[in-house]
Amino acid sequence: MLMEFPSKLIEEAVNQVSKLPGIGKKTALRLVLHLVKEKQENTFALTEALSNLRANIRYCNKCHNISDAEICSICLSHRRDQTLVCVVEDTKDVMAIENTAQYNGQYHVLGGVISPINGVGPSELKIESLVKRITDPANEVKEVILALSPTMEGDTTSFYIHKKIKELPVKISVISRGVPIGGDLEYADEITLGRSISGRTLFS
Repeated sequence: MLMEFPSKLIEEAVNQVSKLPGIGKKTALRLVLHLVKEKQENTFALTEALSNLRANIRYCNKCHNISDAEICSICLSHRRDQTLVCVVEDTKDVMAIENTAQYNGQYHVLGGVISPINGVGPSELKIESLVKRITDPANEVKEVILALSPTMEGDTTSFYIHKKIKELPVKISVISRGVPIGGDLEYADEITLGRSISGRTLFS
C-alpha cells in the first residue's frame, strides 16, 4: 500500500515500527503520530527502555529463559521443585504457565521447535544443554514435562527429545491435550493450560 508522508522522519519511523509482528503500515502510522503528540520525555523514556533492553538483556545460563542476571529468579528460587523440569518453546510459554499458578518446578527454554521448512534443526535448539542438565547429578532432575504446542513442529520436537532422553533415569510426561491440536500455548486460557499441566500423562 502506497502512503504519502508529511515528513521523511515520519516515514522512516513508520517503516521501522511496521516491521514489528502484527503491525501494518496504518497501525504503525497511528503509533508514530501518537508518539509525536506525546510529551518529549515520554517518547525518550520509551526509546531509552528499548535501548536498554537490547543492550542489557540476558538469558539464564541454566534454563535459557530471558533474565536480568546469569541465573534467573526461577532457577534461584528455593521454593521451586528442583526435580521437575518443564520444557517449553519460548519465554512466552513460561509466562503463560506461570500465570496458571499450577506449576512450581523449573523450566528449560528450547528457543524454538524443530522446523526443517524454516531451517531449524535440533542443533539450533537448546536440546543438548537439556540432556546435560538431566545427566548432571547435582540437578536431581526426576521428571521432564514436555510442554510444547500441539502442532506438527511441536510434536516432532517432543518425539526427538523423548528419543534423546528415554534411556535416562527420568520420568517423561507430556501435558494433556486440553490444549487444542494445532494451537499455541500462549493463546490457551489459564484454566485449560493449568489443567493440562496438572493432568499431564506419560509420554508414549
